Amino acid sequence: MLAALALPGLSAHAQEGVGRTTITIGQSVAMTGPVATLAIPFTQGARLYFERTNAAGGVNGRKIEVVTMDDSGVPETAAANTRKLIDLRMFSLFGYYGSSQVTASNPLLKDTDIVLFGPMAGADELRGSLYPNVFSVRPGYSEEAAVVTRHAEALGMRKLAILHARDSESVAALDSAERTLGGLGANMVGKSAVAAATVPAAVADVLGKRPESVLVISESGIAAAAIRELRAKGYRGPIYGFSNTGESLLADQLGAAGAGVVVVRVTPKSDNAKSPLVREFLADAAVAKVGKPNVYMLEGYIAAGVYVEALRRAGKDLTRAKLRKALDTMQEFNLGGFRIHFEGDRVGSKLVELSLVDATGRVRE
Repeated sequence: MLAALALPGLSAHAQEGVGRTTITIGQSVAMTGPVATLAIPFTQGARLYFERTNAAGGVNGRKIEVVTMDDSGVPETAAANTRKLIDLRMFSLFGYYGSSQVTASNPLLKDTDIVLFGPMAGADELRGSLYPNVFSVRPGYSEEAAVVTRHAEALGMRKLAILHARDSESVAALDSAERTLGGLGANMVGKSAVAAATVPAAVADVLGKRPESVLVISESGIAAAAIRELRAKGYRGPIYGFSNTGESLLADQLGAAGAGVVVVRVTPKSDNAKSPLVREFLADAAVAKVGKPNVYMLEGYIAAGVYVEALRRAGKDLTRAKLRKALDTMQEFNLGGFRIHFEGDRVGSKLVELSLVDATGRVRE
């Protein structure tokens, strides 16, 4: 990954991170720690798009440079990193991982002209008025919960239980799910926190509530263990996963044991060669040899692609105010078939779809 870089070319517009040949942006993300397995692919995907852009000459003659700082998934560290990045005079911030990390950093941003673009964070509060400088590509967890609820209802399954991890992103997703499910008529019969060492006990607890369907909110490792345990204990009802389980990562870990699991995604399928965007992404990933592509990597690629388009629209005489205006007025931008619309909203995409893991461990539409 790109680490802290020398900052050439900042003398002309030092306050904004814009040089004659460079645009320097800052990022705090978990390169180490428990959530690094999610955050690193996201940053890899973004880097793929930025490198593609730089290889083609950059944006309006300037190449994008990224200063990346490791926060290990700790909100207080993310806030400290944000302060350092502001002091280093970044043009903007980009692609943080984690709702709590964004929340901790927001007080440093909300009274400035610095945009934080494209965090991989789904807490609904980030889309509200208290976060005026945060522009998200992905929708919030309440929209994921609504899609799950409607699907379960269509199957006649109104009694739902939740297994959730304790990391901050899973807790943010749980909060949205609890607030959304009841409003849509679902009956949440129970919930249980789950960790690697407590999977059997947590699964036994929720099954004791006799749910008709189960929602698992966790990163893919714990989610896979919980799903195997559910099936081992004889549960045959619908099992759902939020987007933070990572459909392709989860399917890889479950194999045939994942048959019938339904996972939310907020991007196209990461191996959908029918999508022009995904074909471009897969080609770039193959050249860079970053390993097997997944939805987290694709989400970072998309966020970088939208950010680059905003830079283009902001023009040659680049300022933070012009970047903001470019985002505020972005209507129906088509990124290889993936549509973005920011005008009147700070959330670019409303895409929330369900994927099915089949008996071979493959993800289906």
